[in-house]
Amino acid sequence: MKNGVVVKKINFAFIGAGYMADEHIKAFSDIPEVSIVGIYSRTHERSDNLAKKHGIAKVYDSIRSLYEGTQADLVVIAVPELSVNTVCKEAFKYPWQALVEKPVGYNLQDAEDIAAAAKKAGRKAYVALNRRHYSSTRAVLTEIEDLAGPRLVQVLDQENPVAALEEGQPQLVVDNWMYANAIHIIDYLCVFCRGEVTSVDHVIKWDPQEPRFVMSKVNYSSGDIGVYQAIWNGPGPWSVSVSTQAKRWEMRPLEQAASQMYKSRKNEPLPVHEWDTKFKPGLRMQAEETIKALRGEKHTLPTLADGIKTMQLVSKIYQA
Repeated sequence: MKNGVVVKKINFAFIGAGYMADEHIKAFSDIPEVSIVGIYSRTHERSDNLAKKHGIAKVYDSIRSLYEGTQADLVVIAVPELSVNTVCKEAFKYPWQALVEKPVGYNLQDAEDIAAAAKKAGRKAYVALNRRHYSSTRAVLTEIEDLAGPRLVQVLDQENPVAALEEGQPQLVVDNWMYANAIHIIDYLCVFCRGEVTSVDHVIKWDPQEPRFVMSKVNYSSGDIGVYQAIWNGPGPWSVSVSTQAKRWEMRPLEQAASQMYKSRKNEPLPVHEWDTKFKPGLRMQAEETIKALRGEKHTLPTLADGIKTMQLVSKIYQA
């Protein structure tokens, strides 16, 4: 019941039983209207353990049986990068909507193949770009919405594929690490810059034979400018800054935003929503937006097309 009205339960199913599936389940379980009705993963023991941990009704042994047994409204797909294509194509056979953990595909070609499969099947799919739903991100977007004039959006990235390989990531994923991980920071350019990308100036070009520094200037039809800087296999914090003539915002760490007015040297912290301290940041608000999307209401949940747009920008920056 919500505001005195009986609300119909929305049935969710899960494919995958790793860390991100666990975090998504925590967030969705906090919403009274959500009922998590089933889970499937290739490793039955892991899905069984996750089901017991969260009181999920049933563990299934295939994607087909998961759909047929649950008739779920939405399936959350949280599987390793190299499994996303196969799993999505199988899931798209059934008339549920899908929320897919990023990246959707291990590179742009793989992502576009998945998007084509969704279109052919006539399925709605969304991408779990959870940093779009950090309370810090939403606070900056709210404050900047009515400010006229161009924006300068600067993002600083740090990537360590050497460590990723040592930690057991597959070589193919590490070879495409800009899609697997740099997508998180590059997506901020898609969030804060308006219009379409008109050109990308490669100030310091990506060298896959000697990955060290990358710097690109991204020009937008709106007049906004994005600057992407990356340090590979070296120290550096992730950070985002958004500048206008009247006001500037900085997110460092990304979960915390602060603003600075023109002629002031003082940074004023913006409040952090309690959801971002209780749950993995962004996931609880993302869960709310997922419900809105399912109900056909106005929402901020990125579509598969939005995810592809970010992947395309990754490709332009890294010429990969």
